[in-house]
Amino acid sequence: MRVKKKSRGMLEFQTVKRIDNTRLVRHVEPVKLRKLYRTVALGGVVAAFFTMYIYQHFRCIDLSFQLEDVKAKQTEAAALNTSLKLEIAGLRNPMRIDVIARRQLGLTEPLPTQVQEYDAPSGAEVAAARYFRPNRAP
Repeated sequence: MRVKKKSRGMLEFQTVKRIDNTRLVRHVEPVKLRKLYRTVALGGVVAAFFTMYIYQHFRCIDLSFQLEDVKAKQTEAAALNTSLKLEIAGLRNPMRIDVIARRQLGLTEPLPTQVQEYDAPSGAEVAAARYFRPNRAP
């Protein structure tokens, strides 16, 4: 017990009483507990619904970015394909080969005196080559 003095002669007493509440058990009604479980279950279902909705929304956005990247790469590949086709067409041109032979290699057309024709010897056979690709199907 403590005694405090206040001004003007009033005394105030304060007592300390120790209470043991360890043996007290809170009683919960089963109806209220069932309502609590229903509310928690409903909240879980709603939370799962919103989580799935948000996941699908962000997944859709991510896939749209990926689609744009793939479209850009496809456009780039198409442009490269076109330029390579033009280059192949230019390299297959026989006039290009003639220009390279004359300008870079210094070749000229043979003179008529430099060309000799030979007759085929009697009984000669002409060999023919044929490309053979085996069937890949089993």
